[in-house]
Amino acid sequence: MSAAAQPRRTRNSRLVRALVAAGTGAAVLALPLIGATGASAATGSSTPSTTLAGYPNNLDGWIRESLAIMAEKKIPGTYNGIHRNIIRESSGNPSAINLWDSNAAKGIPSKGLLQVIDPTFNAYHVAGTSFNIYDPVANITAACNYAAARYGSIDNVFGAY
Repeated sequence: MSAAAQPRRTRNSRLVRALVAAGTGAAVLALPLIGATGASAATGSSTPSTTLAGYPNNLDGWIRESLAIMAEKKIPGTYNGIHRNIIRESSGNPSAINLWDSNAAKGIPSKGLLQVIDPTFNAYHVAGTSFNIYDPVANITAACNYAAARYGSIDNVFGAY
């Protein structure tokens, strides 16, 4: 239908549509709040909300826990340096694995938050952390230990390492 043949919309109909849209948006925002008043906390969550050390079980908590371990072991690095490298390497996915680069072609794919290969993880593993390369804190701490030995700090890493 051509623009000339379409019915004209009045100012009132636009106002009514805007109010309906605003009301719908408010209702959508209010629904979770209404439902939450009668809900109880979930039990048996599959993912704990904190790590064993009491940090949040998320990227922020993993970095902060790693920094605490690094401070004890005198491994240099900052939150911003670690975060920048994690986002570049894995987008924050602790289960990330690279199956296409030269390391993968050799049968030793890069794994975890900071995309560490098994030999590097084993050589730079930090005592007191898990021996699981996919463990976020162990992966971060080993990678930072390696970066400290090779580049002085994870803060000095701005590309694949």
